[in-house]
Amino acid sequence: MYKKTFTTAAAVVLSATLFAQSKPEDTEVWEPVPTVVTPGKVTTEAPSDAIVLFDGKSLDQWVSVDNPEQPAKWKVGGGAFTVDKSTGNIQTKRSFTNYQLHIEWRIPKDITGTGQGRGNSGLFLASTGKGDDGYELQILDNFNNKTYVNGQAASIYKQTPPLVNANRKPGEWQTYDIVWTAPRFNSDGSLQSPARVTVFFNGVLVQNNTELQGPTKYIGKASYAKAHGACPIKLQAHGDKSEPLSFRNIWIREL
Repeated sequence: MYKKTFTTAAAVVLSATLFAQSKPEDTEVWEPVPTVVTPGKVTTEAPSDAIVLFDGKSLDQWVSVDNPEQPAKWKVGGGAFTVDKSTGNIQTKRSFTNYQLHIEWRIPKDITGTGQGRGNSGLFLASTGKGDDGYELQILDNFNNKTYVNGQAASIYKQTPPLVNANRKPGEWQTYDIVWTAPRFNSDGSLQSPARVTVFFNGVLVQNNTELQGPTKYIGKASYAKAHGACPIKLQAHGDKSEPLSFRNIWIREL
């Protein structure tokens, strides 16, 4: 009994020590840099069986992540809505498992900042909790803006870089078309099959049935530590100082 208790306590101390020694830079990958590809012009209307998550008029399909009983308070105008960093992340009222998602976003033409501090946001394909818990597809200005490649636009953040860099210029609308397959878990909570995602960025394939290592982690390696079911989709109000970006034309098809 004494020996078991000592071993468990030692393991906790060791784990805490290793975490304290970890840094965000430990999981930043800088090479190889994805080739730049110039995308064609893309417009996509919602099909007849889609659930419209933003119709250009209201955020009635969205709520505050910090308080899901409260409506999302980001700013709606001109057929789009703009991140309000003072009110925090927002997420869909509904939860989803497998789906096809279309979303359009725009970095301000007058964007300032560099690296991760330039139009940063995140599309969480499944939000597993408050804050930034979940599986993040990165949103960022990477038109002539260098950062670690598993943190640039269309990366599975801190996991998988995009196949190519298909960014448009700041001020132009960008599109993500996504097929999301949620992870599955056994009755005992162990992983049965990992999450997978395919992403077209401005019509260009950038994630090809990519297998995720687990929910996003800013520090350390991702893993499937906790089983979950259907989840909301979340948009991030990132804390960088650059000008806030906007979204429009969001729809989803459950699969």
